[in-house]
Formats: sequence, C-alpha cells, structure tokens
Amino acid sequence: MDENKQLTAEAEGVQASEQSVLPAVNPNGYTAEDIKQQIKPLSQNAFVRFFQKIWRWWLGVWYGFCDKHPKGSGLLYKVFFFLVFSEGVTILQYIIMTFLPYAFAGLNNGPAGWPGVEVGSTGQQYIIFGDTQGWGYFIAFELAVFAAQCINFPLQRNITYRSHGNPWFQAMWYFIGWVLVSVFTNALWGILNVYLVYWHWPDAVTGIIKTVITGGVSMVIFFFIFLVIFPDNNKTAKKARARYEKLKAANASSEALAKAEAKAVLWEDRASKSNAEKEFIKAVSQSSAKAMRYFALQKSAQTAQTEEKRAEFKTKLAKSFDEAVEAIKIKAEKEAVYKQITG
Repeated sequence: MDENKQLTAEAEGVQASEQSVLPAVNPNGYTAEDIKQQIKPLSQNAFVRFFQKIWRWWLGVWYGFCDKHPKGSGLLYKVFFFLVFSEGVTILQYIIMTFLPYAFAGLNNGPAGWPGVEVGSTGQQYIIFGDTQGWGYFIAFELAVFAAQCINFPLQRNITYRSHGNPWFQAMWYFIGWVLVSVFTNALWGILNVYLVYWHWPDAVTGIIKTVITGGVSMVIFFFIFLVIFPDNNKTAKKARARYEKLKAANASSEALAKAEAKAVLWEDRASKSNAEKEFIKAVSQSSAKAMRYFALQKSAQTAQTEEKRAEFKTKLAKSFDEAVEAIKIKAEKEAVYKQITG
C-alpha cells in the first residue's frame, strides 16, 4: 500500500474501528479528511519518501522554535543558509577550477600580471591581477569565481534574506562588492602563491588552498555586505517612518515630507510582503506537520492493546486533532493575508 492510500485508510479508520478512541469530527465541523489534505503527496520512491518525512518533521520543530524565539531563530536561519550556500558555491568553484584552466592553458607562458614585483630571493613575482602561471590560469579563476557568485546572489537574496528590494540595484552593489573583495583576496593570495610556487606544491593542493583562503575571506566580508544590500525590511521601515515623523515634528518643507513619507510607505510595503510571505510559508509547514503528527498518533492508537493505553491515546489524539484544526485555520488566515498583500 503506497503512502497516500495508507493516509486515506488511516483517516477513514477514525470513523470505523477506532471510534472508541476518537470521533472523526470536531465541534467546528472539521474531519480527518480535512487534516489529511494538509499533507502533500509523498514520493513513491521509498528512499526519497524517508527523507521527505524527516524534512517535514523538522519543519514542524523548527517553526515551533521560531514562535518561541523569533529573534534567535531569525539569526540562526540567516547564518545557516548563508554558510550552506557560501560553502556550496565554494565547492562548485573548486570543481570548475579543476578543469577550466586546461581551456586556457595556451595563455600560460610564465608569470604575467600586475604589479609583477619580485619577492626576495624566491625568484617569483608578486601579482594581484594575473598569475605566476600566466594569464590563462587567472582568467579561468576569475570566470569560476564569477560563475559561483551568479549562483550565490539569487540564493542569498531570495532564500537567506528573503529580500523584496530592487534586484538590479542590489545586483549592482553586489557586483561592486565582488570586485573590491576580489582585489583584496587576490592581493592576499598573491603573497602566499609566491611561496607555494617556490616550494613546488602540487597544483591540486594549491587550488584547494586558494579556494579556501579566497572563498573563506570573501564569505566573511560578504556576510556584512549582504546586511547592507539586503536590509531587514522591518527595521528599515521603522527607521524610515521615524525619519518622516522627525521631519514632520520639525516642520520640514512639504517636498522633504513627501519624499520621506514615500520612502516610509515603500519600505512598509516591502516589510508587509516579506512578513506575509514568511508567515504563510510557516503556516503551510505547520499545518502539514500537525497533520502528520495526528496520523502518526492514529497509527499508534490502532495497535493499543489495553484500555489504559487506549484511554491515553484518546487524550493525545483529541489534543492533536484540535492542534491540526487550529493549524488549518491559521493557514487559511495567513493565505488570505498573503494573497491580499501580494495581489
């Protein structure tokens, strides 16, 4: 029996053999079928289905934690996804650099680049723009880094920071930040590379070191850059509104007041959209988690052997049923708000 048929059978079983455990309809008219509909169909593949169950359970735990610790959970969310995506594109960058340099091997004719200053007795040149192997390796590396950032930017913007700001404006500042960070990390790498080449370290090893150093340093710097180009909409909206009220109290010109109010309204609109989206996604996950919890208890209740155990499950199921129904109501409310705000 597949997962969806099993859920249907369990829902119907509430009204049949297990009526002594829990009736299938609560006072508000909701049924086990209503709860079952909150669960998205699982994959037919047993391996995938196993991890889907774990993920959905985890979402329920996570959003419960979010309700209790809104500030702490927000910070954890940003740090976790920032690190995951940053490390992910760093690994991608390394994979690209394992093969891409061969495409530009014809341009590697020895040290080339700027400033090309010889370092001590190593016989090697300190290079920021370029590479000790030649222009080919430098071009390959910059292409690999650029490709990684083209993936990193939308992931960080849309998932980590859930930004609703102007994407072109943010992309422009992201590009400027990337150029400046690249200059800094290239300058840092230029010093270390001199000695790695002088010590004849293998290319594969130097590639790992370069990726870790430049990627790691970039990751730390970009964390703070992201806080600037992907600001917290709620905080920015409050500051914009406070700025307007301050100008209003100071009897500022009508032109200044109009600009300040327009900016406050803009950020308040972005904050509303961001909050509505976040709350709706959370409500969807929580309704699914509560539904899965209910059917898991129902399945366990069907194997209860004693009156004492059945009585115990009756209490748990009643509570779980009510929690699932409440989650359904909240989901409907959040969905209505989300659709109204996003239009």
